[in-house]
Amino acid sequence: MIGNIVKVIVDRPLGSCHPKYKGIYYPINYGYIQGIIAPDGEEQDAYILGVAEPVKEFVGKVVAIIHRNDDIEEKLVVVPEGVHLSAEQIMARVAFVEQYFDSEIILKE
Repeated sequence: MIGNIVKVIVDRPLGSCHPKYKGIYYPINYGYIQGIIAPDGEEQDAYILGVAEPVKEFVGKVVAIIHRNDDIEEKLVVVPEGVHLSAEQIMARVAFVEQYFDSEIILKE
């Protein structure tokens, strides 16, 4: 999956709050990829990094997978073409949620 170009449908735009846990604020755009079913039975979730305004959808490149050792879900990290981020930079941007999980970032398959 890393290296693929995907379209993310954004259901939690930058600046929004989690629909169930109102204390979780989204400083990035977050959504899902239609047609790809994740292990939890839902469409594959994706963090969008490198986009500074709220968007409804986004086409970008998968640069990393966030694997949760204590959960069934994995999250994809999608960025604009040409954006390069280290594992540390990615974790800093997604820590608002990933701090609650034992997560690791996979940069290459």
